[in-house]
Amino acid sequence: MSRVRVMRQPQVGVLQTNKVLRNTYALLAMTLLFSAFTAWLSMALNLPHPGLIVTLVGYFGLLFLTQKFSNSAWGLLFVFLLTGFMGMTLGPILSLYLKFIPNGHQIVMTALGGTGLIFLGMSGYALVSRRDFSFLGGFLFAGILVAFLAGLGAIFFHLPGLALAVSAMFMVLMAGLILFETSQIVHGGETNYILATVTLYVAIYNLFTSLLHILGFLAGDE
Repeated sequence: MSRVRVMRQPQVGVLQTNKVLRNTYALLAMTLLFSAFTAWLSMALNLPHPGLIVTLVGYFGLLFLTQKFSNSAWGLLFVFLLTGFMGMTLGPILSLYLKFIPNGHQIVMTALGGTGLIFLGMSGYALVSRRDFSFLGGFLFAGILVAFLAGLGAIFFHLPGLALAVSAMFMVLMAGLILFETSQIVHGGETNYILATVTLYVAIYNLFTSLLHILGFLAGDE
C-alpha cells in the first residue's frame, strides 16, 4: 500500500497544478474581458481620470481585500472589483491616445499585440521548459519597488526622461513577473488561483501601459 501511495502522489501533484493553471487562466481571461468592458464604459461616458491618489488608494485597497479574502468566495468579488477599477482608470488614457494622437489607434493596437506576444512567450516558456524561476523573486520585488518610487518621482518632479526609463524598467520587470508567477504555479509554489490571477493581471496591465507610453514616445506624440 505504501508503494501505491508513493507512486500516486506525483499524479496528485500534477492534477493539482493543472487545476490551478486552468482556474487561473480562466479567471484571468474573465477579468481581462471585464477590465476591457469597464475601460470601454469609461471611454463611452467620457469619464475623467480619477488622479494618482485615488488610483493608488483604490488599487492598493482592493488588492489588500483581494488577498485577505483570497480563500473565500469574497475573493472572486474583490478580484473583479480590482480589475474593473483598473479598467476604469485605463479608459481615459486610451481616450487620450485615440482622440488626440493622429496614429493613436495604431499605437494602442501595437501595444496590445506586443503585450499579448510577451505574455504568451513568457508563460509559454515557463510551461514548456518547466524550469524553476523562483530565484527571480527577490530581484523582482526590489526592482518593482525601485521602479515604483522612481515613477512617483518622475510624476511629482515632471521628469519625462525618467518616466520613459521607468516604463522600460516596468516592461522588463513585468515580463519577468509573468515568467516567475507561471513557474510558481507549475512547481506548486502558488496554489491559490485568485492570487495567481491578480499577479498576472497586474503584470499584463503594467506591461500594456508601459509599452503604450514607450510607443507613444517613439512616435513623437508625447
